[in-house]
Amino acid sequence: MERHTCNSVHHKEKEPCPKKVPIFSSLSNEEVLKISKMTKHIPFQKGQMLIGEGEKSDTLYIINKGKVKITKYTVDGKEQILYIMTAGEFFGELNLFIEDEVSNFSAFAIENTVICQLTKRDIDQIMRENPDISIKLLTALSKRLVHTENLAQNLATKDPEVRIIHMILEFCQKFGTTMNNGILVHLPINREEIASYVGVTRETISRKFSKFEDLGLITLSGNKQIIVQNQIALKNYLESAL
Repeated sequence: MERHTCNSVHHKEKEPCPKKVPIFSSLSNEEVLKISKMTKHIPFQKGQMLIGEGEKSDTLYIINKGKVKITKYTVDGKEQILYIMTAGEFFGELNLFIEDEVSNFSAFAIENTVICQLTKRDIDQIMRENPDISIKLLTALSKRLVHTENLAQNLATKDPEVRIIHMILEFCQKFGTTMNNGILVHLPINREEIASYVGVTRETISRKFSKFEDLGLITLSGNKQIIVQNQIALKNYLESAL
């Protein structure tokens, strides 16, 4: 696997990895350049594993380009997707605070992806020189915990429509583009993976998508895009289903 420093490939990317990450937003250009020189730049192909559950790691993974799914497997071997991450997001931060911790999830590239890596030693140095980054990392951990709690709550409900609408609203915020006729959502995962994310069958996803389209809440555009005409109407429908 080819490895470079982020600084060495700066001419290929619009901006270095650290510049894309909110926790580094308070740093000067000089400090960002310094971090870029510490960072390893690694390409992954679609479907390739970045890290496996149970593996030992002392690395922060920053998504420079592309998308990654974070997954766990149930006792009966079924995949449960925990997060869908895109450029500027990161994972592996827990291992920066707990020595000898192993990864409690697996991560896979869901499209051709470029990852920038910082080791625990480098992050420790960065946090010593910029203490506010520690607070931002803890804030990110807290938000990740809230997401996990919300996911667990959604999966606990027996109503698949509630789970699916929560996912559509999440994707509107994260992957949506505002258009004249609503919000165009480029689905980051396929129907099977969507089913894994919300804990239902693929057939249920197709059936509920068709129902929402019949109700005028969404418009399907192939398998990879939907248009949400009215988020408020979708939220109202969600509240009526609760």
